[in-house]
Amino acid sequence: MWNMTEKLKNYLGWVLIISILLVAFSAWRYVSAYARSIQPASFRSFSASGEGKVVVVPDVAKFTFSVITEGDTDISKLQTSNTEKVNKAIKFLKDQGLDEKDIKTESYNLSPRYETANCGFRPDGFNQTCPPPEIVGYSISQTVSVKVRQDNFSKIGEALSGVIKQGANSVSQLDFTIDDPVTAENEARAQAIAEAKVKAKSIAKAAGFSLGELLGIDEGGMDYPMTKIYSMEASRDLGMAAAPAPSIQPGSQEVRVSVTLRYEIE
Repeated sequence: MWNMTEKLKNYLGWVLIISILLVAFSAWRYVSAYARSIQPASFRSFSASGEGKVVVVPDVAKFTFSVITEGDTDISKLQTSNTEKVNKAIKFLKDQGLDEKDIKTESYNLSPRYETANCGFRPDGFNQTCPPPEIVGYSISQTVSVKVRQDNFSKIGEALSGVIKQGANSVSQLDFTIDDPVTAENEARAQAIAEAKVKAKSIAKAAGFSLGELLGIDEGGMDYPMTKIYSMEASRDLGMAAAPAPSIQPGSQEVRVSVTLRYEIE
């Protein structure tokens, strides 16, 4: 009787151990499947990258010009002088066929110019007390941005040198760019995705596994090079002649898009 009771206890013990193991295994399978469903990329996945490149001809040129006027404390006189020069430059650009909406005032600054007295030293070797700096005049700076469309590219050189002749002190930051890059971006992106797909299939074939579902797409970034090619300064107040109209060529640019595709390994 005692042996039967002991055997029954051993049997029940083994049943309990097996049941616990089965429950633990089932729980592990459930947790693993759930984790895979919410974060599949962490289970047997790989990535393949691709880059697309589209060569385009810029259709917009941008540059800025500035008029800097310095004078005495008569601010009204300075403002009148500065405004007249800016207006002459803007009128010149409009006469060249540039649209008014493509000419915009970027900044207007009025700042004082100070004069500090040189007090020297007293006989006892200490610095003499100096009066506070005195405003002796003002400087006015006005900067205008200009956008030149493709149909007016032949006039860029004349526009650059022309605004100097009309009173601007400097011309700078000539950039060639694309006014609406979406079409070029889409084409480059399609190329990048196609290249990544081909690379992914090649990797799967070489490694001996099947290509699973697409888990995600990451775009690495886009590149729009803008070439700054021109800068010149002149001062009509000092009698410096403006440079002759330069020959400007927009050339071509590359729009690049890179992507990374993440696949499940089957």
